[in-house]
Amino acid sequence: MTIKTLKDLFIHDLSDVYSAEKQMAKALPKMARAAEDPKLVEAFKLHLEETQGQIERLDKIIESTPDLRLKRMKCMAMEGLVEEGQEIIDSVEKGPVRDSGLIGAAQKVEHYEIASYGTLCALAEKLGYTEAKKLLGETLQEEKSTDEKLTLIASQQASLETVSK
Repeated sequence: MTIKTLKDLFIHDLSDVYSAEKQMAKALPKMARAAEDPKLVEAFKLHLEETQGQIERLDKIIESTPDLRLKRMKCMAMEGLVEEGQEIIDSVEKGPVRDSGLIGAAQKVEHYEIASYGTLCALAEKLGYTEAKKLLGETLQEEKSTDEKLTLIASQQASLETVSK
C-alpha cells in the first residue's frame, strides 16, 4: 500500500491494529493456559473479552465510515511479540518465573497497542473522524488499564518472592 495522505496512513494503521487484535485474540487463551497465578490467568481471560470488544469497535468504525476500507495485511510487530510470548511458554517451566515472563511479554504488547491507538486517535482527530476518535479512545483507555493491572500483578509477585526468600 502506497501511503501518500493522512487518510492513507490512518487506513494503514487501522488495518495494522486490526490484524494485531486478531492475533491477540488467538494468543490470549494460550497465555491464560500457560500461566499459574490465578490473578494472571483471570487478567488474560478478561483481556480476551476486551480484545473481542475492541475488534467489534474497529468493525463499527469501518461500518460507520463509508470511505474507509481495511487493507488485508499482517501486523508483523504483533507477530513478533506473540512469538516472544510463545518462546516463554516453550522454554520456561510453569510457575512464577514463567508468569513473570508472560507479564513482560503481555506488557510489551500493551505498550505497542497504546502507541498504536494513541496515533490512531490523533489521526482520527486530524481527519475529522469524530466517532472513530471516540471509539479508538475507549480502546486506548482499556489498553492503559490492562497495562496497569499487569504492573500490579507483577509487583504483587515480586512482593511474594521477597517474602518467600
